[in-house]
Amino acid sequence: MAPSTKYIFITGGVTSSLGKGIIAASLAKLLQARGFNVAIQKFDPYLNIDPGTLNPYEHGECYVTEDGAETDLDLGHYERFLNTPTSQLNNVTTGRIYNNVITKERKGEYLGKTVQVIPHITDEIKRNFFKLGEDGKYDVIITEIGGCVGDIESLPFIEAVRQAKWDIGSNNILVIHLTLIPYLAAAKELKTKPTQHSVKQLLEAGIQPDILVCRSEHHLPLDVKKKLALFCNVELNCVIEAMDADTIYDVPLLMKKEKLDERVLSKLKLSSKSNTDLEQWKDFLGRLKNPTQEVNIGLVGKYVSLPDAYKSIIESFIHGGASSECKVHLRLISSEELHPESINKKLQDLDGILVAPGFGERGLEGKIETVKFARENNIPFFGICLGMQVAVIEFARNVIGLEKANSTEMDPNTSHPVIDLMEEQKNIVQMGGTMRLGSYPCEMKKGSKAAQAYGKTKTMERHRHRYEFNNKYLEQFQEHGMIPSGINPDTGLVEIIELKNHPWFVGTQFHPEYKSTVLNPHPLFVKFIQATIENKKNK
Repeated sequence: MAPSTKYIFITGGVTSSLGKGIIAASLAKLLQARGFNVAIQKFDPYLNIDPGTLNPYEHGECYVTEDGAETDLDLGHYERFLNTPTSQLNNVTTGRIYNNVITKERKGEYLGKTVQVIPHITDEIKRNFFKLGEDGKYDVIITEIGGCVGDIESLPFIEAVRQAKWDIGSNNILVIHLTLIPYLAAAKELKTKPTQHSVKQLLEAGIQPDILVCRSEHHLPLDVKKKLALFCNVELNCVIEAMDADTIYDVPLLMKKEKLDERVLSKLKLSSKSNTDLEQWKDFLGRLKNPTQEVNIGLVGKYVSLPDAYKSIIESFIHGGASSECKVHLRLISSEELHPESINKKLQDLDGILVAPGFGERGLEGKIETVKFARENNIPFFGICLGMQVAVIEFARNVIGLEKANSTEMDPNTSHPVIDLMEEQKNIVQMGGTMRLGSYPCEMKKGSKAAQAYGKTKTMERHRHRYEFNNKYLEQFQEHGMIPSGINPDTGLVEIIELKNHPWFVGTQFHPEYKSTVLNPHPLFVKFIQATIENKKNK
């Protein structure tokens, strides 16, 4: 912990899913725009070591960092807003905290003491709070505490925040409490009582919030703000209104209008390093909100009932669309509903199709039918991870003529394993954190659609998979017109596939969506959207 680093903790009350991650990212953006070096970290109160083994229906997507950590999807927001990479250090769970403490206990590091929640668990939490600040690289570190105040599992984190205030002094720490002000339509009034109770629970835990950020569907009149200030023991100008926004990318500007960054700087006794520079951000918002064209793109996957399962892909379409001043109407389509007899009706009005990543056999045949439809009808196609593997299976079956071609993930006894388990994965028993994860190099063929998109022939991209293209079949694919346009130079792993005689047909083994940000939309998404615009014109 560097003595100059300031710490901001964001807690949530009343209900979950209020958008602590977006408030954290927005505040960080405003501080970054003033010239401060800012990092954000998330502490999650569940017992899984990381979200890698969680079902997307439970937790939304699992976000992968450059260094191969499987993390909470909020880290994606942090990267998209700040345009700086996160790492293993930016996401810590209760599971990891207890795992660390129990490992130390087994090694005898506590000298025979009785290991307890206080001080041992809370000390471990604090050690992780301050880890990011140890090298003095950051002026401000924002920590989002997952869950709700009052949850049993959040208590050790809240206690650690209370202790941290003692450890480094109240001038170096600030607590922001995000809460909900519900509107009762029958009574036609905004209700402050849930927030009062939420703050009361924080006070019982020994923490006085410095700033209240109040989510609401309606503007907060002055008398409501005064009531909140009085009963929650915060200054009137520290009751911040957070109205529902059209897009999450409006939130930094809304928070600036509410002077959230000014209140934070004043409380932490920080003087601004420069004037707030949000010109590029405003430029992005201008293009996002004033599109000159629009396209319909289908996202075909099996978790579509929970859009958060594809959060990074959905956001990548927003970044890529804005760069072309194009409104992308994204239609989420369940691959389980796609059959040869229904596919034409469901997909015919689309300008482009993306087949999403995923695991397991459910919905696979629908994805294969989708690829066939896109290939035969010259519709721009983008396949990511399993989406690329499905494109390989479809091509093997319907173009090369290998009827029973499949992935050994779906059919271990397939006669044509065109997708197979990676060699280093074959003896792995444990599921958590054992896939091919994180950033790996890819070299692209000159003149390929991929190389044209990137404007170069070498890149680094993030992975999350166990299965890969089976190189024993590579020659057959090339003979029939599928190009391995991106290869990992160290392993020979096929990273990108393309089709020769197709307007835009690209599949990637890696996940380009993890690297798309507001200021750097991913080139493959940009080019895919441009191909769909072209396709729409030619219809």
